[in-house]
Amino acid sequence: MQVDEVLEKVLSKIRPSDEERTFVEELMKELRTVAEERIEELGLDVRPYFVGSLAKDTYLAGDHDVDLFLAFPLGTPLEELREKGLELGKAIAEKLDSYEIAYAEHPYVRARYRGVSVDLVPCYDVRNWRDVRTAVDRSILHTRWVNENLNGRNDEVRLLKRFLKGINAYGSEIYVRGFSGYLAEILVIKYGSFLDVVEKADFILRQKIIDPADWLRKEPETALKTVKRETEEDRPLIVIDPVDPRRNVSANLSWEKYGRFYFKTMEFLENPSVKFFFPPEKPRGNYLDELRKRGTTLVTLLIDAPDMVDDILLPQLERSARGFEKALERENFRVLGWDVGRKGKAFIMLELDRDWREKVKIKPGPEFFTERGRNFYRKNEKVWVIGKRLYSEKAVRESAVDVIIELLEKNQVSLGKGIRDAVREADVLLNYVPKELEREAYLFLSREKWNLKE
Repeated sequence: MQVDEVLEKVLSKIRPSDEERTFVEELMKELRTVAEERIEELGLDVRPYFVGSLAKDTYLAGDHDVDLFLAFPLGTPLEELREKGLELGKAIAEKLDSYEIAYAEHPYVRARYRGVSVDLVPCYDVRNWRDVRTAVDRSILHTRWVNENLNGRNDEVRLLKRFLKGINAYGSEIYVRGFSGYLAEILVIKYGSFLDVVEKADFILRQKIIDPADWLRKEPETALKTVKRETEEDRPLIVIDPVDPRRNVSANLSWEKYGRFYFKTMEFLENPSVKFFFPPEKPRGNYLDELRKRGTTLVTLLIDAPDMVDDILLPQLERSARGFEKALERENFRVLGWDVGRKGKAFIMLELDRDWREKVKIKPGPEFFTERGRNFYRKNEKVWVIGKRLYSEKAVRESAVDVIIELLEKNQVSLGKGIRDAVREADVLLNYVPKELEREAYLFLSREKWNLKE
């Protein structure tokens, strides 16, 4: 199939239909009306803004999550913004179907309306980057910049987003570390089209610094600080935010996810196929079969993690996994890989080269001139005297689980600060995982979770 045919076929699946567009437009109109009524009732000076992919018309068919930002005047104290913003969010949500309080930099309301998720987020009504006070404030500027610069290439963004989803490289969350939707929009605006972006995957990586708004010329001191900081962090890309020279849009993008993008673009250009956008479901393997085939050992820690969002929990689990890797290798176990996540309980999986080790243990004995001393001498092979007391040594087999428990008891593992107590109380399983983790264990042991050649 030719590349043009592939892209047209994909677009027919991901471009919203006329009926869908009508639904989205009506939904946003209704939400705006509710927001404005509640703002007036509460006597607040707040402007509602739609941000995100719906507001930019870069959303994929079937993906209708709404981001409605409630912008307070710049002079509003932060505590008042948080308090009044939450009050307003709840007042709006009470007119919708259901809601809950969620937490990021500050509390916000996550509601449901007509089957769609609606985030009601307080922010400042910023006009430029110098006004930005909180992490969410830029979203208004992002939406405005994209709408002013996309120039009808909305479907090109849709293609890039769907491609990134298909190759498992979409999402800037800390547990994904891929391309954000905003980064995809910037790349299309900068390079022209979906095909232009994928054809330039190697060039983009070598170019390293992308500056769509020309901040290096307009605000050289600030932009150069950003470049220096991000270079020291060894990022694969530095994309200076078109609306804020202090920020690298691709700061969360990992080398691993760019590597996946790099090779998948090469494969796509060599052999265009819809499967890059909509990969077929893989047959589910058995993790026990993988263990037998590999001849290795799986240790899993099941952790009752504190109530925290994944963006905070996952880095702490990763730090703890690296801590176990270093501690176990000091104890002569080779750690062949690790994985972390949360499926109900949080977990850390460690693949080890074996499930036991031999270790010499020194055994103190009785005083040599006693009856017990003579019996000790007869029973042990290597025996010696220090002062009046006998000592011996013997080789013992120690299980990896016992070693891990001992390391935790002796505080010899570097753990994530917020989960230390929970990890110390974790259940430690050997070559077994509960049913909800069976697929995760298979993907981990088979390396299918990370394999570039699927």
